[in-house]
Amino acid sequence: MTIAHDVAGDGPAVLLLHSTVVDRRMWDPQVPALVEAGFRAIRCDLNGFGDSPVPTGLYNDADDVLAVLSSLAVDDFAIVGASGGGRVALEIAARRPSRVTALLLLCTAVGGFERGPELRAFGEREDALLEAGDLDAAAELNAVQWLGPEADQKTHAAVREMQRHVFDVQWGVDEEPEQRTYEYDLEAVTARTLLVTGAHDLPDFRRIADDLASVIPGAKRLELAWAGHLPSMERPDLLNPVLLDFLALS
Repeated sequence: MTIAHDVAGDGPAVLLLHSTVVDRRMWDPQVPALVEAGFRAIRCDLNGFGDSPVPTGLYNDADDVLAVLSSLAVDDFAIVGASGGGRVALEIAARRPSRVTALLLLCTAVGGFERGPELRAFGEREDALLEAGDLDAAAELNAVQWLGPEADQKTHAAVREMQRHVFDVQWGVDEEPEQRTYEYDLEAVTARTLLVTGAHDLPDFRRIADDLASVIPGAKRLELAWAGHLPSMERPDLLNPVLLDFLALS
């Protein structure tokens, strides 16, 4: 089944992959800016998020995103990936390097990373609330954790709402579906790459970005002094120029 997605604009394709705290609505502040700048914005809900249900069998997020692009007859594209969406973006860029023209990763996750004490402690707090059945409190915990000090109350409410919906979609699934895994080498990434992190985010994500910068050929690093984990939502007025300047070089 095709994962949920939408498309806006014409021109060079930009694939937007959301954080796994939220869904494709996180890109609402970016889509109009991309369209106005002459890009075709394509955003997907990964499996088990937003309007995409939890899979019932073996699946792979990267394969399902690539299937969407095939259905749209998109050959070459840039990717903007946030957090868990960045992990999917990295897999696509490593497995299909000739198709990815540029790679912008916002506070990205990566497969196989060992969580630090701060992230483990957060996971324990979240698990305790979920085990108690308090999904509202777990959603609020995520909104507090993942937004930096520049986020306003409207953004806080949006993250809380989207995270609560994630719990609704995934809650009560008897058995977590198995994801098909592939072997791939991040050194195979050829796309021009920018790794963005927030000074108010958990330190794990800066370590991930530093590690990736040493592996992906030619990758650049950018630390945002004002940002938490979701800079594209916290201050789109500051993040969008970074995004558009980077894509303009493609």
